[in-house]
Amino acid sequence: MRHIYRCPLRWADMDAYGHVNNVVFLRYLEEARIDFLFRPDKDFKQGSVVARHEIDYKRQLVHRHTPVDIELWVTEIRAASFTLTYEVKDGDDQIYVRAATVIVPFDFETQRPRRITDEEREFLEEYMDDAVDKKEEAVAA
Repeated sequence: MRHIYRCPLRWADMDAYGHVNNVVFLRYLEEARIDFLFRPDKDFKQGSVVARHEIDYKRQLVHRHTPVDIELWVTEIRAASFTLTYEVKDGDDQIYVRAATVIVPFDFETQRPRRITDEEREFLEEYMDDAVDKKEEAVAA
């Protein structure tokens, strides 16, 4: 299953060339990640930190008044980290960005990383989807 976040575009997101600035895409990913992880019914109450970002820019996104879709899913769950993968795209599957973020659960009281709880693992497993990654590996081979 995938989580979908409808991300609004803002005038301030544009650079001098009239398209979304590359750095702004990281903020879009953050908005999608917060929408996914911090929900009233299930969330990472103890906190988390980003350990790594990877981002591949596929095409320019120009300003418009309709939101862009960000699909987010889990591709890896380890004992003390997990990887979220994203596609920023239009409804017609025109992809602007593919990205991945490694996230580490974090205890802010002790200022230390922590292990993923059973409840968190169960929640993340609902969003496991590696179909895109396997398809890309097959194309690359």
